[in-house]
Amino acid sequence: MSNEKLNTYDECGEHGGEAHAHAATVKRARELMPDEDVLTDIAELFKVFGDSTRTKILAALSVSEMCVACISSTLDMSVSAVSHQLRILRQSKLVKTRRDGKEIYYSLDDGHVERIIGTALEHVKEL
Repeated sequence: MSNEKLNTYDECGEHGGEAHAHAATVKRARELMPDEDVLTDIAELFKVFGDSTRTKILAALSVSEMCVACISSTLDMSVSAVSHQLRILRQSKLVKTRRDGKEIYYSLDDGHVERIIGTALEHVKEL
């Protein structure tokens, strides 16, 4: 292989024993990819979504704002178990609270969370 051809291929290197290059694609991907810290934050967000109890809570809250007692009744879970998961969801900024007297109501933090749940639901239903 000539040096000129080698330079064209060095972005992707070897692929199955043959030179394989899409230098412009590699360059564009490198320029447009989020930085490492953002990608780490995305991975952490998906870890939170990786627990079925938390996704059940998010699905319930996508229907309506609820207090802990209503969430636990809806999901047939203990208040303690729901409270523990809500703490994680709040720390991840996926749910927010609103106080009404002594009662605390939980809801999805914003439209982004609702869209993530909706998109995931749509995707799973296609499988």
